[in-house]
Amino acid sequence: MNNKRMELNTIERKSQESGRDNKAFDSEEQDQIYLDMDSAFEVADNAQRETDQQNKSLLEKKMEAVKGYLAEHRDQIRLFIHLVLAAGFAAIVIAACVLNFHRAVGLLVISLVTVFFLFWDWMMERYGNWVWEELHPIRDLRSRNWFWIRWIKYVLVLVAVVCWLALDTAQLGTRQLVSFSGLLFLIFLMMLFSKHPFRWSWQTLLCGIGLQFVFGLLILRTTFGFAALVWLGKQAEIFMSFTDAGSKFVFGASYTDHFFAFKVMPILVFLSSVISILYYIGFMQWLICKIGLVMQVTMGTSPTESMVAAANIFLGHIDSPLLIRPYISGLTISEIHAVMTGGFASISGSLLGAFISLGVEASHLLTASLLSAPASLAIAKTFWPETETPKVTSSDRDLKMGKGESTNVLEVASQGASSAVGLVANIVVNLISFLALLSFFDAVLSWLGGMFDCPQLSFALICSYVFMPLSFMMGVSWEDCFVVAELIGIKTFLNEFVAYQKLSELIKRRKAGGPAYVNNVKQYISVHSETIATYALCGFSNFASLGMSVGALSAMAPDRRSDISSCGFRALVAGSVSCFMTACIAGMLYIPDLHCPRFLSTEFSNTNMTISSQLVTCCTLLYNSVTVYEPWNVTIGEEFSQSSLQGCCTVIQPTHFNCSLVL
Repeated sequence: MNNKRMELNTIERKSQESGRDNKAFDSEEQDQIYLDMDSAFEVADNAQRETDQQNKSLLEKKMEAVKGYLAEHRDQIRLFIHLVLAAGFAAIVIAACVLNFHRAVGLLVISLVTVFFLFWDWMMERYGNWVWEELHPIRDLRSRNWFWIRWIKYVLVLVAVVCWLALDTAQLGTRQLVSFSGLLFLIFLMMLFSKHPFRWSWQTLLCGIGLQFVFGLLILRTTFGFAALVWLGKQAEIFMSFTDAGSKFVFGASYTDHFFAFKVMPILVFLSSVISILYYIGFMQWLICKIGLVMQVTMGTSPTESMVAAANIFLGHIDSPLLIRPYISGLTISEIHAVMTGGFASISGSLLGAFISLGVEASHLLTASLLSAPASLAIAKTFWPETETPKVTSSDRDLKMGKGESTNVLEVASQGASSAVGLVANIVVNLISFLALLSFFDAVLSWLGGMFDCPQLSFALICSYVFMPLSFMMGVSWEDCFVVAELIGIKTFLNEFVAYQKLSELIKRRKAGGPAYVNNVKQYISVHSETIATYALCGFSNFASLGMSVGALSAMAPDRRSDISSCGFRALVAGSVSCFMTACIAGMLYIPDLHCPRFLSTEFSNTNMTISSQLVTCCTLLYNSVTVYEPWNVTIGEEFSQSSLQGCCTVIQPTHFNCSLVL
């Protein structure tokens, strides 16, 4: 029985092995057939290729040879073309300087700055890692003694600030002390109501304020910096005036009759197209990365929030997060808060042009955009400190910004202009809606106030009382506090466009002259107060922008919708405080050119004269120009007149001579 079973098993194994052999044979046979077919097709293709090559003309063969040569030596050819273009540009610059050096200074400066940064980028790309490794001993020494270095740095900064305030106060008076106190009070409030008290970064806070102060000092207090800023503002105005060519062609020669619609709004289209072109050629990415790197290194912030803060100098609060769209889902809550705060603390380059066209000082708008970037990071990281570990750190080198999908400059310019249509429409419909709602709200308040014998009650009056302490803390003179407070309220509850439109009306009235009060209503404010208001209003921090920002970020990262919504209101507050901090810095550093001789002559000839901060300042400058050699021998300098001195003596008594000598 067992023998039979063994025989059956043997037979089954043999049959299975035979089946496997047959299958293997069939598989090998099929593979051979496929190989024969591939060989046949390959032979046919080679034959067809040889036939096509024989049928080609001599010109086609030469063209293919040239293309192959160009592809093989592409890098060398590109280098040669760049060298030829550089040599041609250098020849143009040299020729321009030889013909008229004064006229060619601007071109020469731009050329030298461009060459410097190109050389710097090339050096960093080639030797940056090597330099970083060679500095390893210095970094180790710094890390071992960081505790003492940090405290020595803080003490030196404190001593420098105290000395500067003492000297500045002795020279210019105590006005800037009010702005400095307001700055400290705003910082104290942010620390007091911080999301995580005592977790804030001192490096981020102090370095952010330090960058603000240094930039403001260089721009507003140095002759070169202020002259450069004024020049840049004039160039911006000239650049935006090119919009008039398109407006005149489309709307006719009388387009200025509808100033806002046909003069201001086309500037948004023009600037949107220009910014799109700058993005396409890579200039905007390069500039944003450089500014972001400065803040990242000095303030210790992450690359993502630093890049967005730098981008907010040029872009709006909706556009700037698009630069880090792939990373938004991985941001910490503190980083999301910083991204939103940066958007609320600044305005876009397009709106900057619109505000300049309204008559607001271009130089101060440009400075406000620059100073708000470090302020937004400093306040954001204080109001919501970092308690997590950022996923994108300084060691990551793959943080890139794309150029878009456009294929040429004309396509980019067209897309940029088309994208501005939505912005223009959004501004127009919001202005119509908000101004109509404001008029209706004022009518309701006046009706309610009339029941209590207060028919002048209005939204502006309420805002002027609510925000008056804030405007005074920023350094606004007392008689202008209520007007500036009204502008801040309009900007916060409506939008910044309506506020700047109101400010432009005040500026026009001041330049036109006339009485400061009509029926006890202030008609204009001083230059110093205008400047502080310009900085305080320079941001998207209003409730309408809050909804837009939350919606846009939620669309970019739907999985972080709850985190984005939770920190939205705190970001709005932090963005507003960042603007107010920038206004405090401006109040400390800006010294207006009052043209006091002309101002005093006009003011004392006016029958309805009022004692304003500008009058006090000009009289103080007049007294400082007076030299008393002996009794009855008084000399007045700086183009002031005897009548102005007599007028000032009736208002304010000097300290170093007796007014009876000139009366």
